[in-house]
Amino acid sequence: MDRDVALDYVEQILETVETEEMAVPVREVWVYGDVALGLDPIDRLDVYVTKDMLMRGDRSRADEFESDYGVKGVGSSVRTTWADAFPEYLRTSDNGYAAPEKCLAAHLLDGLDGEIHLEVCNASFDQNVTQRLKGAVAREAYEEILDPRGVQLWVDGRRDEEALSKVRAGSLAFPTLPAALEMLGLDEDQAREASDALCEHRTAQSGTTVRGDVV
Repeated sequence: MDRDVALDYVEQILETVETEEMAVPVREVWVYGDVALGLDPIDRLDVYVTKDMLMRGDRSRADEFESDYGVKGVGSSVRTTWADAFPEYLRTSDNGYAAPEKCLAAHLLDGLDGEIHLEVCNASFDQNVTQRLKGAVAREAYEEILDPRGVQLWVDGRRDEEALSKVRAGSLAFPTLPAALEMLGLDEDQAREASDALCEHRTAQSGTTVRGDVV
């Protein structure tokens, strides 16, 4: 993907978060990997969204949405007001309940074509990097690692224009992926093996993908 196109996509995602109601409250938006590193072109646009849980949902119309759209859980897993405004973005998990990460992906990535991956978690990017690394190492599932080289572009309702400008300019300095993983505690051989596994996994993916995570 051309870098300018990818960054236009990022700006569109930020604009959507800023101006439209989301399926669940969004607290942070990050970019990581190729686009943060300043590569041009990039193999894949990676975006990370930190969401909050719905604490006071409105379940009064859950039966109505299940009857009309075949989607359970509206009002508990996603906002009723959002589902009213954007029923075309309702998406479910395998059990038929509204899946916040899939709903966010449908909304935020609408009209965006190409190699795009959206990570959605209740934890901040840096916190999840650490948690995912621990789990991946314990299971020797290095493809599950989250590339730690990320940039926060939006937090608590405010866009970081300076960070966005630096990403646009490709002026941020990051270590190689193995070096970044060593900084997080892996030894040299382990970091190299983990980096190879993660890169291989990313290469095998195609089109738009989304992952939901809970920490």
